[in-house]
Amino acid sequence: MSDAVTYILDKVMLTNEAIQKRVSEIAEMIRNDFAGEEVVLTGVLKGAAIFMSDLARYIGLDMDVTMDYIAVSSYGNSSASSGVVKIIKDMDTYAEGKNVILVEDIMDTGLTLSYLRELFAARNPRNFKTCVLLEKPERKKVDAVLDYKGFTIPDKFVVGYGLDYAGKWRHLKDIWCMTQK
Repeated sequence: MSDAVTYILDKVMLTNEAIQKRVSEIAEMIRNDFAGEEVVLTGVLKGAAIFMSDLARYIGLDMDVTMDYIAVSSYGNSSASSGVVKIIKDMDTYAEGKNVILVEDIMDTGLTLSYLRELFAARNPRNFKTCVLLEKPERKKVDAVLDYKGFTIPDKFVVGYGLDYAGKWRHLKDIWCMTQK
């Protein structure tokens, strides 16, 4: 008999229409903050890939945007963060002297974001900002600065629009709540 927990899709928390509206608003804020300057959007893989792609498209042609990625792990195949952050893939672009915007799918404990903020501070970017699609304030263990935030959500396990459970459900266009089966 298996002790593994099984999750099922429960209900839509955020529709793709609401997500796209908010992503376009965040892109407008970035355009205003960095008008005429180059920015390096650095997505935290794999969860932020869809969000960052949409964000870059909404930023549009009026800015020079480079996209890069960093991969870290704090979850594994679990639905809860282990609290230990490990770099799996570093970015290819040098951050020194550049406007770097770290793009993350979700902030719950804040441990990953705090770790990455320290990592990037040592790389001497011209500016460093954080951009998070979802924040779960109830789960916060450390204060992490969020410069651009999409939505505040309750402490529910969510998937879709890049967020996953054990590698599944990223492809869903809406963000869904999951429950234990």
